Amino acid sequence: MRSLLAALALTLLAQPSLAQDDVAASPAAAPSVTVASAQIAEVRAEVPVSGTLVARQEVQVFPQVSGFEITELLVEAGDQVTAGQLLARVSDSTLAAQLKQAEAEYQRAQAGVGQARSQIASAEAARTQAVTALDRAQRLRDSGNASQAALDQAVAAEANAQAQAASASDGLAVAEAALAQADAARSIAALNLEHTRIKAPVAGLIVDRNARLGAIAAPGAEPLFTIVAGGDIEVSAEVIETALQSLEPGLPARVQVAGVGAIEGKVRLVPASVDPVTRLGLVRISLTSDPRLRTGLFASGWITTAVRDAVTIPSAAILADAEGETVRVVGDAGMVEVRPVRAGLLWDGRREIAEGLAEGETVIARSGAFFRTGDQITPIRPAEPAQPTDAPSPTASTTPQPDRTPIGAADAAEAPATTASRQP
Repeated sequence: MRSLLAALALTLLAQPSLAQDDVAASPAAAPSVTVASAQIAEVRAEVPVSGTLVARQEVQVFPQVSGFEITELLVEAGDQVTAGQLLARVSDSTLAAQLKQAEAEYQRAQAGVGQARSQIASAEAARTQAVTALDRAQRLRDSGNASQAALDQAVAAEANAQAQAASASDGLAVAEAALAQADAARSIAALNLEHTRIKAPVAGLIVDRNARLGAIAAPGAEPLFTIVAGGDIEVSAEVIETALQSLEPGLPARVQVAGVGAIEGKVRLVPASVDPVTRLGLVRISLTSDPRLRTGLFASGWITTAVRDAVTIPSAAILADAEGETVRVVGDAGMVEVRPVRAGLLWDGRREIAEGLAEGETVIARSGAFFRTGDQITPIRPAEPAQPTDAPSPTASTTPQPDRTPIGAADAAEAPATTASRQP
């Protein structure tokens, strides 16, 4: 019995040692890490802009006659007008009387021209008679049948007739000049009378009306009306100087207008200079027509400078240091490989890989800084998000927005405790 108890005691003492040997002999489990596959996706390069809505072409309407009372206003701010449409009237009684006076002066000048032509005809007839008389007197004097005095008298009469004919021609020129002057005065009077009807020089949207009933029109004062030609409103937006080289006319843009929402547009003008103080340039973005747009509203958005399909991975999978950018590629057996890559555009939470990674390869999505080449992991792929069964709301934006999170940041929260002290 005593020997049996000793053997049992030896057996019980040996069991803990065997258990410790089994634990020491079993290998440590590989840590579970979230991974992702390199996929072909659309990436974009965008330039941020912010500014104010302005008129593409602003037309100011001033009165063309001064000193007359505004008697009628026919439009208000916010009205759409056509070219030549009547906007307002000023008092025209004085100018109408001036036009009648100019008409009378013109008619008198016409009569003066007719009188001058009659004088020319009379002078021509007298000159012809004087020439004939001189010729007859010369023949008579040559034949001895007329005295020298008669010949001298005929010569003087002919010279006088020539002078009268020349004077009549000059009188016609004076009368014609007076007629031209009267015609010009009549045209000016008619134009001034027409200017009492203030019309829209172009079609567009009236954004400001300073005209008041009873006010005296004066060309040197503020404009009576301000018109946005064609109703075209665009964004005058500020762009940082380093982004100007990537801009060109025609690039698409999408801006958010205060109180209106998203509006599509295109770059119309690229700045030719930069403000030396703010280091910003002003770019003009033409917008699609929308009746809700108003000059002066604030707008901000993005100009798309590049769109392409490329190999992409989650942005957090890329790590950057003094030697460049790297990713942790996971092989079929869960073996980690640190691989240098050349990253490109960042869009919608994913980063373009221009070199170093092929489509379909697997990388550590987060916490890559805790692993190095040769480490073993257990890959875990996140569940795919459930696809919605209903159609998206018509007011919801389906356009992906650019990711503005820092590039290359590691998510240490997901690293397992057993590898927290490892360095890449």
